[in-house]
Amino acid sequence: MKTDKKRIEEIVNDNYVYASVLHYFGIDFYATPEETLEEACAARGLNPTVVMEELERAGAENATEEDLSLFSYPVGLIISYLKHSHQIFIKRKLPYLASLICNHTLPQQEIDDLKLIFPIFVEDFIYHIYEEEDTLFTYIQHLDAALNGPYNIAELYYDMERHSIQKYAMEHDVHDDEMRGIRKITSNYHIDGSTSLHVKVLYSELQAFETLLKSHAHIENGILFPRALTLENEVKAMVKKKIVFN
Repeated sequence: MKTDKKRIEEIVNDNYVYASVLHYFGIDFYATPEETLEEACAARGLNPTVVMEELERAGAENATEEDLSLFSYPVGLIISYLKHSHQIFIKRKLPYLASLICNHTLPQQEIDDLKLIFPIFVEDFIYHIYEEEDTLFTYIQHLDAALNGPYNIAELYYDMERHSIQKYAMEHDVHDDEMRGIRKITSNYHIDGSTSLHVKVLYSELQAFETLLKSHAHIENGILFPRALTLENEVKAMVKKKIVFN
């Protein structure tokens, strides 16, 4: 059967990732599960071919894990990559998860708990992201700029007195398991034969988001922090040498 002739519910049952693709086209699987993709596209003025191509692309991307060789990249590019990931989390992933949680209407204790906890999780998560960008990322960029161009030695010395890559790395470990509470509420995203499609999609998306966070943390802990610590030591040596010569 062609995908455009399938019901929305069937498409999402085939691969839970498809639910997020449909969502971005304005098609929420839980609102009109009996509609065919062709009918849903016609009602919203969408081209079914474009939607099907995006569904195929999402399925292919989900099947292969991207190999990121960031360690050899300039530190500025690593930070740009991490900031881009932050924006995807804030503008796409979190709003979609919130939509799945808020629009679940059947009585279920776990979902009711998520409706209370998830907004707090989002608020804390976004605060952590912006704090990280304003402090850690900015400090690393200052170090990188000083090592590769002119700098004010007094400002740089004051900057290094206030900041420490080692301290940031230790504090970062505390935030590495943001999803612990959500895993507990959902019993580690447990589903069984009686689980509704809506909850299957929600738990699948929560688990996928946790996987993204772990990958993100790996890049920060395994690539950014070692690179930043080396950078900080090089700048300290450079400043010390300049002070001695002066």
